[in-house]
Amino acid sequence: MSSLLAAVSDASPHLAPLADLAAVPDQPSGVPDVGGGEAPPGAEGLLTVLKWVAWSVTALCVAGIFGVAARMAVDHSRGGGREHARGLGLVLGACLLVGSASGIVGALV
Repeated sequence: MSSLLAAVSDASPHLAPLADLAAVPDQPSGVPDVGGGEAPPGAEGLLTVLKWVAWSVTALCVAGIFGVAARMAVDHSRGGGREHARGLGLVLGACLLVGSASGIVGALV
């Protein structure tokens, strides 16, 4: 046993460079944090189009609610309320999607 310890103590100056090779440098782990990101040059036009689309879809949702209300007023005397409730539910579902679109995308990104 003493001869093994003597051999290791004699070889230890030669093993020091190998210990340096075994050291692993600090590497990033996981997904890097890229921050909020930056829009590329010329993105202003795309953002303008997205704002127009958002405005148009919001206007269509309001028009959809008006349309359901008009059909309800016309069909009130006939007692047909169930199909109007379904239509109103669909329009309100669309309104929820429009209102939460940026929040949904923000949660996924």
